[in-house]
Amino acid sequence: MFRTGKLIRETLRGMPATAGTSEVARMMREGRLLDATARIQERLGGGLPGGGLPGGVTMPSMTGMSSMPGMPTPRTGSPTGRAPGAVTRGSAQGLAYRLYVPTTLQAGAPLLVMLHGGTQDAETFAAATGMDEAAEAAGVLVAYPEQSRSANAMGYWNWFRPGDQARDAGEPGMIAAVTREVMAAHDADPGRVAVAGFSAGGAMAAVMGASYPDLYCGAGVHSGLPHRAASDVGSAFAAMSSPPRTVADAGPVPLVVVHGDADRTVAPACGEAVVRSALTRAGRIEPVRTDGRVDGGRTWTRERWSEPGGRVLAESWTVHGMGHAWSGGRAGGSYADPAGLDAGAAMLAFFGFTADPTLE
Repeated sequence: MFRTGKLIRETLRGMPATAGTSEVARMMREGRLLDATARIQERLGGGLPGGGLPGGVTMPSMTGMSSMPGMPTPRTGSPTGRAPGAVTRGSAQGLAYRLYVPTTLQAGAPLLVMLHGGTQDAETFAAATGMDEAAEAAGVLVAYPEQSRSANAMGYWNWFRPGDQARDAGEPGMIAAVTREVMAAHDADPGRVAVAGFSAGGAMAAVMGASYPDLYCGAGVHSGLPHRAASDVGSAFAAMSSPPRTVADAGPVPLVVVHGDADRTVAPACGEAVVRSALTRAGRIEPVRTDGRVDGGRTWTRERWSEPGGRVLAESWTVHGMGHAWSGGRAGGSYADPAGLDAGAAMLAFFGFTADPTLE
């Protein structure tokens, strides 16, 4: 327990001073170490975005504690049911990946690269999102690169580090290598390759779209942040609460954003910043807005920004009342909200891999 207290104090030194950190410090003074640990996990969505705790040690398990306000409790159990296609494993440039190959695969099929969030791995992310099942129906290959715990103890992509924000360097170079290997091995259509991710994976998907406009036809950012929103751990924490008003140009790759307006881990303003990054070259464009509700579930708002010629630059899905979770995810999945619209279906449609779904 003494070591836990020391780790919490070291963690606090790397966080910006807020009312939340003051509360953690007060809990520490009162000897409430488990409460202090839970509060840090609530603030950071289950762990740190920058390599975990000092020395690569993880926080004590909160199994059995009550759900934290504004976000679902991560669950390790996989949802029941499996898609009938083949699941294989591989690696490229030192990065492991999981690949789903649908039984409906044809030559020239689309490819979607899915980047998991922190504390997740490829298997739990696939199970939580249900993307294998969606890919089976659409005949889409899905690759799930998996962050090495030696690169980040909590499994976060290091989206905030300058060395992992540029083309052919660090983690972007490794993810691109996975993408190219799967494309070549399965004869994927080079014009229909997209990347998407959740939380830290969403932030890295924004990095990939900005860095590889020749490789990806679109990028999906679910509960993430814009490219170059931070440059170190401290600015990453700050950006998660209040992203910079001035954002880097996302480049020509169209972006689709999904975000819960009750997200207390990555602020909804971060999703708005991702949209701004996609519109930096476009001038003033008014979005087309649509509102709807999932049958028996949450309401949502979709906004779409298009050029005069009709090319879509950005699309944003705001899921009302949802916290930090994959919208429309599978019950029992890690960071999944089954009551939200089907984010996977929305992304596949945005990328042009399927027809526009009816999500009401």
